[in-house]
Amino acid sequence: MAKSDHPFDCNSYNQKGLYKISIHHGHNKVFYEDQVFEFKDYAILFSRPNVVARFEPLGVQYSTQLCVFPVQFFEQFVDLNNYPLFNSDASPLIELTKEQMNSFAQIFMQMEDEVAHDFSYKNDYLRNQTLKMILDALKIRPIAKTVHTDSNSSNRLAKNFTELLEKQFPIKSPDERMNLRHVNDFAARLSVHVNHLNRSLKIVCNKTTSQLIAERIIKEAKVLLLETDFYIIEIAWCLGFEDKAHFIKFFKKNVNTTPSGFRKSLGV
Repeated sequence: MAKSDHPFDCNSYNQKGLYKISIHHGHNKVFYEDQVFEFKDYAILFSRPNVVARFEPLGVQYSTQLCVFPVQFFEQFVDLNNYPLFNSDASPLIELTKEQMNSFAQIFMQMEDEVAHDFSYKNDYLRNQTLKMILDALKIRPIAKTVHTDSNSSNRLAKNFTELLEKQFPIKSPDERMNLRHVNDFAARLSVHVNHLNRSLKIVCNKTTSQLIAERIIKEAKVLLLETDFYIIEIAWCLGFEDKAHFIKFFKKNVNTTPSGFRKSLGV
């Protein structure tokens, strides 16, 4: 079945704009945004939309199973952002035992079998199986659920801010540029006062708007330095800096090394 024929597909491909859950067997190093993970046997990876994981084989490789689905597949059912496995602050990779790997592999087989059948409630079944994988993974590595005492409006504003920020990434070519970079830019787009935006984000995230923007810029800068051959001046422009010098100063302040030094330290 072609992926364009159905909102859910289990073919092995890596594509932006989709949620991905994959199980792996083998010794690998995984490059995910600005993070690097290594596992030696079994693992499950949960990838957010617009993030593509790169694998570096370090030993014998076995078959991989991958399921992908668009955001719309769960709309009006559950909000996947409520599950910390898809949170940018949580590790997306969980190492598994052989028994746990077999359990997840069985779910994949059931899903693949269901895709091939014409069942009126196929999508409901696939959603349930996907949620089962997420919940089973959370049982293996529990992640404390964040509890907010703020109002619904603050949560909603924080969510809208995060969506605006994340829509600008990943940067895939030197011709793409981050347009929303300053607090005033986000406040204007969200039709709120700067102080209200800062107060809401402080309540929900315990960080200021400027801190959150700076952290995301640094994360993308690291990815571009690690995964591309862009010149430093090109990265500076992509991330909204007017010149290379300001970018270098910003990067060094936050990472304690220059962009070139960061690249060299990773052997790029």
